[in-house]
Amino acid sequence: MGTKVKIGIIGGSGLSKPDILKGGQEKEVNTPFGKPSDVLICGEIEGVPCVLLSRHGRGHTIMPTNVNFRANIWAMKEMGCTHLLVTTACGSLQEGIHPGDVVVIDQFIDRTQKRIQTFFDGAPLSPLGICHMSMADPFCSRTSKMLYESGKNLGLSIRETGTMLTIEGPRFSSRAESKLWNSWGAHCINMTTVPEVILAKEVGLCYASMALVTDYDSWREGEEGVNVENVMKIFKQNSSNALKILLDVIPKIAKEDWTKTLEDYKNAVTMNTLLPHSY
Repeated sequence: MGTKVKIGIIGGSGLSKPDILKGGQEKEVNTPFGKPSDVLICGEIEGVPCVLLSRHGRGHTIMPTNVNFRANIWAMKEMGCTHLLVTTACGSLQEGIHPGDVVVIDQFIDRTQKRIQTFFDGAPLSPLGICHMSMADPFCSRTSKMLYESGKNLGLSIRETGTMLTIEGPRFSSRAESKLWNSWGAHCINMTTVPEVILAKEVGLCYASMALVTDYDSWREGEEGVNVENVMKIFKQNSSNALKILLDVIPKIAKEDWTKTLEDYKNAVTMNTLLPHSY
């Protein structure tokens, strides 16, 4: 018998409503790192236990820098989640990626400045040691592949891989910055992938992200720069596509045996953590 799967879902507008879960019930939790962005909503999708969390709060009241990423990820782990399927609004940095597309992210470039990126910070309630976690492959390739295949089978415009450049926010990029990111070859730009994916890896979760493209940022000549009104309009359309993928893929994930994958992620945390007596 394989490991029992439990799916954590972290999303924004359109994916934070409890009615996407059958029997959804709110659960208020606390963690050694403070409170998560909102209550957790526990329920089921096609018989698969799931936990839903709104990254910015259900009223979208928390700006990217102030999201308590550590509390969010820790809470999901404590609830017994084995997987995290997340959505994020993003801008396109390349001509071939268009508003309305879905990109399954497999790499990131970190341009944040103010965020704690580890649970292993030496605080009294934190895990013991220092974790030098490898980020060569930040996302769960197995889970990501299943997201892509579901989107493709549903006939959606979806890209199998992509590099996300995460900025601090809450402001958008200047044209000069956006042109630089474009020249680097990054595919998308957002404000939340880092440190979320890093922290998920530190606790051994299968983390996969669907980036929902809303705009072209500001690198395109002769085109209006990104703004909130246009972003939200497209994001609401994209959210319905992301929901279709989640409803399709979650039962498929639950049918597979994840024992070895989860054991490998757990071992990676242990192998990359230096304990005080190691010196």
